[in-house]
Amino acid sequence: MRRFKNILALYNRKVGDEAALHRAAALAKMNDARLTVAEAVEKLPRDVVALLGSPLGGQTDIQRRFLEERQAGLEHLASVIREDGVAVETSVLLGRPFLEVIRAVLRDHHDLVVMTADVWQGLHQITFGSTSMHLMRKCPCPVWVMQPTAGRRFQRILAAVDPGDPETDPDALDLKILQLASSLAALEPCHLDVLHAWDFSGADLDTSRSEISDENRAKLVERNKSMHEAALNGLLDQVDLSGVDLSVHLPRGNPALLIPQFVFDNKVDLIVMGTLGRSGIAGLFIGNTAEYVLRQVECSVLTVKPDGFVTPVTLEDPEFDAKNHRVMPRP
Repeated sequence: MRRFKNILALYNRKVGDEAALHRAAALAKMNDARLTVAEAVEKLPRDVVALLGSPLGGQTDIQRRFLEERQAGLEHLASVIREDGVAVETSVLLGRPFLEVIRAVLRDHHDLVVMTADVWQGLHQITFGSTSMHLMRKCPCPVWVMQPTAGRRFQRILAAVDPGDPETDPDALDLKILQLASSLAALEPCHLDVLHAWDFSGADLDTSRSEISDENRAKLVERNKSMHEAALNGLLDQVDLSGVDLSVHLPRGNPALLIPQFVFDNKVDLIVMGTLGRSGIAGLFIGNTAEYVLRQVECSVLTVKPDGFVTPVTLEDPEFDAKNHRVMPRP
């Protein structure tokens, strides 16, 4: 796990933030990496304005005093981490949280964001709230979203991969997923599951079912399975998995349904998976399968972008159209 050298950990005083910060600090120490602990604040709370306001101070002074108080709180956390030999900086980000986090990544070249999930109680379909989902869609570096109930150690990690033809597909994204997942499994240490869900619906054959015997149809399905198995084995051969407690799974079916079910049945603590947006194209951020999986699972998730992914967020301060995932020029 020497990949991460400049980690950004979000600390917003939520349940689970301390566990996420502990994991980020431990990872930074293992990698001899820099760690920045940041709090993202969208605007001054009304009660803070009321408490800090005075006849002698205006809005600018209130904001300054509020940010100083937040900065002091982060410095207290950082001082404890520094005692363990980790290089730590602190930062208070004022503005729309996901925008300011991505701008911090762009500005300071962070290679990992660690945060606690925004949990909307009672709504299973949107376990990951707006900030975490925005970051998983648009942040250019990997984003590790921890569930508030996650323990300090994982027992089971799932690498969800989708390798292509080993002769034509370089599998760059799947290699990243497998390398990260196996490194984490070795560090914990814990069990690693590698899952490639494949499907062969035979939709093209249904129109000519009368011309293809059941025997030939079964042979086509088996041949398709063999192709996926060869692709998966080719991917596994490219990663050093020695010493990793490993299981490999090649189930047939819709990955959007199989992955959440596997997570539930096997009590998976962390999924490492890729977003499926096309590399290099701003505006296409996450595939339907990944989006569905992220909204169904209740475990922690580490999402990885394809090489060449371009975030639509810039260091400037234009308006952002969150619904359509694009930057809007100011009038």
